[in-house]
Amino acid sequence: MVRFEDLHLFQRTALLGSFSSAAREANLLPGQVSAAIQRLERELKVRLFARSTRSLRLTAEGERYLPYAQQLLDIQQQSQQSLHSQADDLQGTLQLAAPSDFGRNLLLPRLSELCRQHPRLKLRLQLSDELTDVFRDPVDIAVRYGPIQDASYIALPLAPYNRRVLVAAPEYLAQHPVLETPKSLHQHSCLLYQLKGRAYDCWNFEHQSQKYSVQVEGHLLCDDADVVRRWAIAGEGIAYKSWLDVAEHVAQGALQVVLPEWRGESVPLYLICPHRQQFSPAVQALYRILQGQCQRLMKSIPA
Repeated sequence: MVRFEDLHLFQRTALLGSFSSAAREANLLPGQVSAAIQRLERELKVRLFARSTRSLRLTAEGERYLPYAQQLLDIQQQSQQSLHSQADDLQGTLQLAAPSDFGRNLLLPRLSELCRQHPRLKLRLQLSDELTDVFRDPVDIAVRYGPIQDASYIALPLAPYNRRVLVAAPEYLAQHPVLETPKSLHQHSCLLYQLKGRAYDCWNFEHQSQKYSVQVEGHLLCDDADVVRRWAIAGEGIAYKSWLDVAEHVAQGALQVVLPEWRGESVPLYLICPHRQQFSPAVQALYRILQGQCQRLMKSIPA
């Protein structure tokens, strides 16, 4: 009889491309994963992987079987939820990836509240400004900035009209030259973070239907965008950030929007699901909470 545990390890090995990666994810030894795959192959009477000392790839039979294995795992998950879940009690494991700044300052408090209300709900949270592959990485959903161009995702809008704004602490602005246009940014310390493995130092604007790109420089750079927001609040320079990340600090007076008439780059925010089956009751509840939070913050975005 085919074991669901073996099916799961087969699916993760196929997506991650190695026994070792699947073993680390499942907190097992590589030999245990290999044994599970061999056990599944014996049950199916086919060879699912072509193995060598340097590579591991699916056979033709393995490629054909993978979508069926995923369907069986989805059915098992749905059946367990239907047997054990109650309308007012969320449970199971919610695996979520989010950008660092949004995740720590807007998402985390909502997740903590959700888990307190539903103590049987388990949370696995990944925070990173690198794009998460929801098909390969061990996550169910991801919060993601930017337009969605891959039609294979299910993209649920959270803040479709969000954009970047220039912000700085009032103390910094009082001690430095007045910023009249984005071209004047070369006279200022620009706070930089990494996107897609490189410094995000080309800042884009639109003014009176004309588009402008400005190459900026700064002595502070971090791979965590949350740190850049903290630097800006501390008066270290000017940041170019998503409005959602700085809206509350602007309202409190810790940050001030600079050149509001120069519209920053559009960065819509979405909740991404790889499969409709993963739009579970817990995901639906989280989506409603985040959508309400984002709508509240977007009401105050500079015109």
